[in-house]
Parts: sequence; C-alpha cells; structure tokens
Amino acid sequence: MALESSRLAFERARRSIGGGVGSGLRAAMPPHPLFVREARGAHVWDLDGDRYTDYVMAWGPLLLGHGDPRVLSAVSDVATRMQVVGTGHALEYLAAEAVLEAVPHGERLLWSNTGTEAVQVALRLARAATGRRRVLKFAKSYHGWHDTVYAGMSEDDCDRPATPGGPGQSASVLDDLVVARFNDVQLAERLLGEAVERDIAAVLVDPVMSNAGVEAPSPQFLAALRTLCDRHGVVLVFDEVIAGFRIARGGAAEKYGVLPDLSVFGKAMAGGFTQSAVVGRAELVDQVAAGVVHAGTFNANPIALAAVEATMRVLADPALYEQLEWTSAEFEALVGGALGPSSEFGRFNRVGSLLQYVPAGGATGLHGTGGTWTAILEGMLRQGFLFMPSGKVFLSAAHTTADIEATAEALHRLLEKL
Repeated sequence: MALESSRLAFERARRSIGGGVGSGLRAAMPPHPLFVREARGAHVWDLDGDRYTDYVMAWGPLLLGHGDPRVLSAVSDVATRMQVVGTGHALEYLAAEAVLEAVPHGERLLWSNTGTEAVQVALRLARAATGRRRVLKFAKSYHGWHDTVYAGMSEDDCDRPATPGGPGQSASVLDDLVVARFNDVQLAERLLGEAVERDIAAVLVDPVMSNAGVEAPSPQFLAALRTLCDRHGVVLVFDEVIAGFRIARGGAAEKYGVLPDLSVFGKAMAGGFTQSAVVGRAELVDQVAAGVVHAGTFNANPIALAAVEATMRVLADPALYEQLEWTSAEFEALVGGALGPSSEFGRFNRVGSLLQYVPAGGATGLHGTGGTWTAILEGMLRQGFLFMPSGKVFLSAAHTTADIEATAEALHRLLEKL
C-alpha cells in the first residue's frame, strides 16, 4: 500500500480545510488520513487504487455495508422526483412508521439530521416536561460536540463540577451537567435522590458506552436508572446514535428489556445517509405542538427518509441480525485470537457487531487508544485493513469469513514483528 496519493491529498486539503479533514477526529489516523475514491460492500479503494477491508464503516452508519443496492435503489427513485421540498411528503410518515414499528417504546418521533442535534432536541423535551434544567450524564460518554454535553470525558470527572472538554467551549452552560459513573448504581441513587434539589430534568446515558470501551451495562444498572427516574420525576434518555439498530433491531430497549422515555437514533438507521430521530413517549414528543421549538431545513428530507425506510425494511429480517452476530463472533474469535492468550497485546470488547480494542493497560479514548493500538493501526493499514484511531470496530452484513480470516492473518504477521 503506497498511500502516496492520500498523503498528497491531505497536504492539499490542509490548504483549504481547517485541519485538512471534514471531521476533526479523522486527522488522528497515522501516518495521515486515508482518502478514498470508491466504496463497495466491505471495501474501499484509495486514490492509488489500492483496496482496503473497511472496519470503520463511516464510523458506524453502514450496517449493511457500502452501497447496499436496496438502499441506493430507493434513494435513486426519490432523487429523480424531489430533493428538499420544504413541504410534507409521504416518506415522512412511511419512514416514521417503519422506525416506530421496530422500537419497543416508540409512540412518536421527531426527525433531525445528526446525533448531536437530536440529543439537544431530546434534552429540550425533557426540560420542558419537568420544568427543571440539569442533565445527569456519565463520565467518558460522548453525546456530540455541543457545548452543553461535551464534558465529563474523564473517569475522574465524576461527582464534581463539569469542565469544558476542549478550548472555545462556554463554561457557563456546564453548570447544567451532573456527572455520574457508568454502572455505579449507588452513585446514581445518591445523585438522583437529590433530583429536586439539583434540578435534574434528564438522565442521558449511552446504554453500551459505545465511545468508552464498549462497556456493557451491568444486569441491574439500566433497570435501576428506570426505577430512579420514575421515583424522582426524571426523564430517562438513551443515546443510541451508535448502538441503535446495531446491537438489535429495537436497540437497547429490545436487548436489555428496559424502556427509556426517549431514545436518540442515528447512524445505522439511514444506511449511509444523514438522518437522526428522537423516538419515545407521545406525551413528551408532542410538546412540539405546544410551544417547544423543533426546527431544521433539512429535517425529514425525502432523500434521507427514502434511505431510512429502505434500511428499516431490510433490518426487519431476523436473519440479518443472526448473520451479524455470527460474523462479529467470528471476528472476536479469529482477530481477537491473533492478539494471543496473554494480555500483552490487549483484547477486544464486543456487544453485537460493535467492538472495541482495549490495550493491556485498559485505557481507551475517544480521540485515540494507546498501547499497541497505534502500531497495529498503521501496520494494518499498510497491509490493506482500515481501522479507527479510537480502536472501535464496526462489522457489517457485507463482511465475509474470508475478510475476517485475512484480517487475522495480517494481524498475526504484524504482531510477530512487534
């Protein structure tokens, strides 16, 4: 893999784009970001024409792989008739009905464009319903780049005043955050026991800690949050932008049997197109008809909703999730097995088709995971296998046993040299 065209493209991009990338975290890829010209199935081709097996999958949306013909056909059909129209259209309710059918607690939804936007909509609904202003989140969890939630990114941030996650953020809005610890029921009980005094409107939780090591919830944790929120008049919000429709068709509510008041969905819902949604109890969502502002020019645009409806139709087949589980378990066994029986080279955590490399020291990071991963990341890229700087791995229905076996063999070769 020469990577020379990508290097030159990155140098050119930095002359016109801040940081040289469309989204900041992409710049962490060593030796530089990969630039691609084509993507199909489980593979991408760079500007030199070299092929890579892709485990980035657009950072999560491509549950069906690149260019799924069922999604593209639906989008192409609509695109010849309309793009953004600024009026109602049938796909608004057809796609909504398909999503609500899949989600156990889905009574009503609101369309949005990105996960960051939809999280803010969900929190606005919670504040309007409760008359309170604060949000309890969990240390290390990422809920988008917005000033109001991009904080508490370290394990040490629990139960103390939140501080900005980066330069340029407004510190004043962080008074609205209360930071707890994931899977710590005792701390949640104490903080939510003071929900009235602390003015807590919502609990915002990624039920799988998708951006913090793919840590699964303990058997009692989500149920405890549900009970505590009911007891203290707090709205329970699941941020399922990554986990939703990936770990199960009905998301975390289906997998773990706990129903939140609201869920935020994105990524896998639209098969590679830009769309998100807030889904949940009708009495909360319907506040938009009573003064709660929800707006956006591109919300519910026909192109994206054609992709949503087509994707949800494919996801309705239980065989798809059986295949994903098989493929993901095979990756964990073969590629994870290549790391060896000791903890020297780390391990993979897995929940369904979402995995995370965890180094020997156990520390993972949103912006990059240390330990051996840095060497693995670049070494595998040079052999034709694309991974993420954070160490997350996204499997898709397009990945095959041959892809995974080749990946395991390449990793074994690489580790022999380290």
